[in-house]
Amino acid sequence: MTRIRRLRRSELPANTVELARFLIGKMLVHDSPEGRLSGRIVETEAYPVGDAAGHAFTGRSVANNSLFLHRGTAYVRLSYGSCWLFNVASEAHGVGAGVLIRAVEPVEGLTLMERHRGPSNLRDLARGPGRLATAFGIDKLFDGLDLCAPSSRLWLGKWRRSSSAVIGVSLRIGITRDAHRRLRFYERGNSFVSGPSRLNR
Repeated sequence: MTRIRRLRRSELPANTVELARFLIGKMLVHDSPEGRLSGRIVETEAYPVGDAAGHAFTGRSVANNSLFLHRGTAYVRLSYGSCWLFNVASEAHGVGAGVLIRAVEPVEGLTLMERHRGPSNLRDLARGPGRLATAFGIDKLFDGLDLCAPSSRLWLGKWRRSSSAVIGVSLRIGITRDAHRRLRFYERGNSFVSGPSRLNR
């Protein structure tokens, strides 16, 4: 099993944009009853305070409550009624903002990921936020989960073998509000990053 150290909340930047950049190269781990699934985060998008494209923009509600909890809390939402998207709350308790995890480079549990997603080539297993959530078995049951809790089965970590990624920045994907903001971060040269090639240079 890959040796991964859990990230403490104190290690997570208390700023949405900084957190989105910080998470590139970190690990997403799901210790499921079937076995461990893990992968390197290679693409994120920031939805900071006051961002019209963010789910917290209209204020706190039952649906988006997890975005207003402590940074390092999971916020899982359904997109267009078809797939789950996994986000990380990113500010102080009571302040709504989050980071969307868009793509992961699979490391452990590839057979389980394929079972969740169906037949797929390695590159496409968790490339894109919907595929990622399906591959990792993430659904609404994980909404509000503390990703920094020692007992949490879904968590963020640091792999000792991880190298410093060269981080690219671009516009976000698939939004219409505040679409001009360069708040998407990705690992340059990594084939597991999603999106059009024009944004991944």
